[in-house]
Amino acid sequence: MKTSNGRAPLTGLRVVELAGLAPSPFAGLLLADYGATVLRVDRSVSHDTPSPDLLVRHKKSICLDLKDPQGLLVLRALLEHVDVFVDPYRPGVLESLGLDPVGLIAQNERLIVARLTGFRRDGKYASMAGHDINYLAVSGVLNQLGRKGAPPHPPGNILADFAGGGLSCAFGIMMALYARERNGKGQIVDCNMVDGSAYLATFPRLATKTPLWNRQRGENLLDGGCPFYDVYECKDGGYIAVGALEPQFYKELLNGLNLRDFILLQHDLAAWPAMRDAFGKKFLQKTRQEWEHVFDGKDACCTPLLSYAELEDAGYEQRHAVTLTGTPGLKLDHDMTWEGVGMKPGIGGEELLQDWLGWKKGRQYDIKSGVVVQIDIAKL
Repeated sequence: MKTSNGRAPLTGLRVVELAGLAPSPFAGLLLADYGATVLRVDRSVSHDTPSPDLLVRHKKSICLDLKDPQGLLVLRALLEHVDVFVDPYRPGVLESLGLDPVGLIAQNERLIVARLTGFRRDGKYASMAGHDINYLAVSGVLNQLGRKGAPPHPPGNILADFAGGGLSCAFGIMMALYARERNGKGQIVDCNMVDGSAYLATFPRLATKTPLWNRQRGENLLDGGCPFYDVYECKDGGYIAVGALEPQFYKELLNGLNLRDFILLQHDLAAWPAMRDAFGKKFLQKTRQEWEHVFDGKDACCTPLLSYAELEDAGYEQRHAVTLTGTPGLKLDHDMTWEGVGMKPGIGGEELLQDWLGWKKGRQYDIKSGVVVQIDIAKL
């Protein structure tokens, strides 16, 4: 891995990512956006049909049949020349292919093998299928989410798949890279979405032992139970998000709503139902835009709830999660951040065989039935 001042920070980092669902491609996306060369290993499918995975920007692809020994040889050769290998499979799948991580690191002592699973690799769920909602459910996090008197409500697949899974995996890879700078050794990075989600929820979990979050779901300060930390509908069907927790912000909110009678009742739980009712009726008296004009420039913690369609129509610029002033990430074009376009399998993969291994088609490898296979030199 090599870097130079002014270039993306992960320039020179070589990553092989086995094609998977949302979490592992997101980990690869984070690395690719900051300059890593990420080679996605796709299965043998039509090269004219884009992958359904939308998290492919700045990546390249190679098609391999890992059940074919000749395809497996190509992957093994690649792994001897890369920095990171991302495994999205359930426990035991990689080993069943003859790709035991310990053995891979023995062949390339600087290799970092990142294994991302849904459930923990031990325990009753280890071999079971699951999705974001299941990982949140057994982590305890899902039980905290939802309205009073209603079942727990999952927030899409954002928490477990992307935050607890992909983001945590990328963080683990970066820690392993940092450790490798000191000791020169690669290692196995084990991540799972149950522990990742639970770690994200450290604060609310600890807060359940305090007055901040010790009531039932939907009755607490930050989970929809509080009238000055919630979402309200406006006259035109739009919504305003209110987060006036601190006294000075709460006062500014009441001034904007012209509901000053509640000034001394902010933390009087008995007053919250009447306060919520008054807030709801007041917000219905104006459109969202009118309320924006009321609160623009004011420290009332009141903002419009914007849709993706509104943001895109307004030309909103999606940016990197983190901006590095000396070594910024790669450019994010409008189409990359707003248009869901898959990548055709095999794009760029042969070029990397040349760059990384010095391989040439017809000598070390060939294409058969749409996949790359290593040529048996002894039969030439």
